[in-house]
Amino acid sequence: MTGFSDELALILSSAIKLFSVLMLITLIVFIVWLIAAYIIDRSQTQQTIRHNYPVIGRFRYFFEHLGEFFRQYFFAMDREELPFNRAQRSWVYRASKDIDSTVAFGSTDNIHGADRVLFVNCFFPTLGQDAVPITPVTIGEACQYPYSAISLINISGMSYGAISKPAILALSAGAKMAGCWLNTGEGSLSPYHLEGGADIVFQIGTAKNGVRNVNGDLSDEKLLEIAAHPQVKMFEIKVSQGAKPGKGGILPGDKVTAEIAKIRGIEIGKDALSPNRHVDITSFNDLLVMINHVRKVTGKPTGFKMVLGAPDQLDDLFRLVKRQGLDSAPDFITIDGAEGGTGAAPMALIDSVGMSLRESLPILVDKLNYYGLHDRIKVIASGKLITPAAVAWALCIGADFITTARGFMFSLGCIQALQCNKNTCPTGITTHNIKLQHGLDPASKSLRVANYVKNLTKEVGIIAHSCGVTNPRALNRSHARISQGNGKAIGMDELYPNVTAAEQ
Repeated sequence: MTGFSDELALILSSAIKLFSVLMLITLIVFIVWLIAAYIIDRSQTQQTIRHNYPVIGRFRYFFEHLGEFFRQYFFAMDREELPFNRAQRSWVYRASKDIDSTVAFGSTDNIHGADRVLFVNCFFPTLGQDAVPITPVTIGEACQYPYSAISLINISGMSYGAISKPAILALSAGAKMAGCWLNTGEGSLSPYHLEGGADIVFQIGTAKNGVRNVNGDLSDEKLLEIAAHPQVKMFEIKVSQGAKPGKGGILPGDKVTAEIAKIRGIEIGKDALSPNRHVDITSFNDLLVMINHVRKVTGKPTGFKMVLGAPDQLDDLFRLVKRQGLDSAPDFITIDGAEGGTGAAPMALIDSVGMSLRESLPILVDKLNYYGLHDRIKVIASGKLITPAAVAWALCIGADFITTARGFMFSLGCIQALQCNKNTCPTGITTHNIKLQHGLDPASKSLRVANYVKNLTKEVGIIAHSCGVTNPRALNRSHARISQGNGKAIGMDELYPNVTAAEQ
C-alpha cells in the first residue's frame, strides 16, 4: 500500500512540475506577445485607436466583430433587426421544421405603423371543405415546350459558388418534394442542381456562365446542351438584381474552386466579377432579340429579371412589344425589389439604388394591364417575400408567382451571420470549407425546404380563406388595406386602382 502511495505521489509531483513548466512557457509567450503587439501597434499608422492605445485598442475591433453575432440574440427586439427580424426568421424556422407556428398573447408587430399591410377578412370566410386546389399557370403557351406550374412559392437564383454543394443538393431535393422550381442563379447548371430531380430555371447572367463560347459570346451549342435536360423548364436573362442593380455578380476568389471554375468557365482562385450588364444588350430591342433567340434555340419559355428604375422604362419596352407583335414579348418578367439580397454587393447599391418591390410591383402589373399584355407576360415577384403575409400581398397586387432566396436559406439553417461574402459561413450554406459544410446534411435539410414551401403555401391559403376566396390565386387588390400610420388605413384598390387595357 505504501508503494502505491509513493508512486501516486511521484505522478502528482511530476504532473505539478509539468503544469508549472507549461504555465511558465505560456506566461513567457504571453509577455513576448504583449511586447510584440505593443511595438507593432505603436509603429503602425493605419488604425489610430491601436496606435494611441496599443494592445488594449485591439479589443475595440474584436468586440465590434462580435457585435454582429450577439446583437440578434441579446439586444435587438423581435421586430427591429434588419434585414430580417427575429420574428420573421423564427416563423421560417418553425415552418421548416413543421412544428407549431402559432404565437401567444397578441402581435408584436405595430399594426398601426405606416405602410403596414392588413388583409380584409370576410364576414363569411371560406370553409375548409369549400377550398379548391391552387390552379396551375402556364408560362410561354406559344413555345414548343410551355411550362405549367402550380407552385406559388419557388426558389430564387442562388448559384453553385455563391452557395455550397450540400446546400444546392438540399434545395434540389426539397424543391422536387415540394413541387416547386429551382433557379440556378448566374453560375450555370451544376450536377447538384439536377441531382434532386427538381424543375430548373436556368439563369443567364451578364457573364453568360455555362452558355458562352471562348470569346464570351452566347453559344447556341451550349444553349442546346442545357435545354436538352428535361428538368430545365425555362431560361431567365438577368438584366439586374435587387441588391446591386447596375452591377454584375461578385464571387470572391477563395470561393472559386476547381470544380466551380470548370462549371462556369473561369479561372481557379480568381475573383469572378461579371460585367455590370450584358455587353450585347444596349437597348430594349436588343433585349427582345436575345429573348427570342434563346426561345427559338431552346424551344422553352424565356424571360428576364430586372429591378425597376423608372416607370417610363416599361412604357418604352411594352410599346416596342406592341409594335413588333406579341410573339416578340418575353414569356415572363421577374421583378426584384431593391430590398432583394445577394451574397456580395457594394453598400452604396444595397442601400441607395433601385425601386422597392412595394412600389415597383404595382407599377409593372398596371403597365402590363394597360398595354393588354398580362395574359401574355407572366409576373414573378422577388424581394424579401418570405412570410405568408408578404406572399399574399404580392398575389393581391397581381403577381403570378413568388420567388425567394433568403427564405430558403433560413429553411436550410441560416442564422443571418452576415458572412455570405466570405468563405466562413458558420452553417455551411455559403462556404466551400468542407469542415463547415459537415453540419449541413442534404437529406434532412431537403425535408425542411419542402416543409417551408408546404407551410408557407398553407398559411397563404389561410389568409385567402379569411378574405373569402377559395384559393390564393383568387386574391386581388380589394382584399388588403395599407395602414397610413395615423390609425387609419386605405384600401389597396384605392391606393393602386386597377388599370384596364387602353385602346391600342
